[in-house]
Amino acid sequence: MRNLLLLLILWSISITAQVDPEIAYERSLEKAGDLIQLGLPISALALTLIEKDWEGSKQLTLSFGTNLIITHGLKALIDKRRPENSLNKDSFPSGHTSAAFQGASFIQRRYGWKHGKYAYLLAAFVGYSRIEGLNDRHDTWDVLVGAAIGVGSTYLFTTPFNKKNLKISFSNNHNYKAVSLSYSF
Repeated sequence: MRNLLLLLILWSISITAQVDPEIAYERSLEKAGDLIQLGLPISALALTLIEKDWEGSKQLTLSFGTNLIITHGLKALIDKRRPENSLNKDSFPSGHTSAAFQGASFIQRRYGWKHGKYAYLLAAFVGYSRIEGLNDRHDTWDVLVGAAIGVGSTYLFTTPFNKKNLKISFSNNHNYKAVSLSYSF
């Protein structure tokens, strides 16, 4: 995933290399953010298919749909102008950021921090690209709330994926200590 981010940034810069370097940088940020915000949920779906994790596919669909409804519902209700002062009034919350964080948090919640840490870094980059990109699409609050909606929608529906059928849990109380084993087949 780290290499993917670098390639996307370099590709974006090469497309815009003929313009002012600052504009090229900001345009590259925005284009990379556009691609990554789509790439994270698509990667999450690809993981469920590779793992033949049909329950995960269902959970991803529910959390993604919830994220879309909440994000775009708030955009319609709040009517906040974008920081660049355009007439566009759908700044709050950031849809790019909510989609990116929904995909990243699904990967982390379902498949663990091994993959999730890189997904979260990419999602954070998307948020950064929305604030610092060419058109200053969002402010910090737009991005933070978008991220919270993305993560929250995932945690409503997603449970960790356990390829192994053996589960071990521990309990500790003042009166007792216990180990519980369960096997599902």
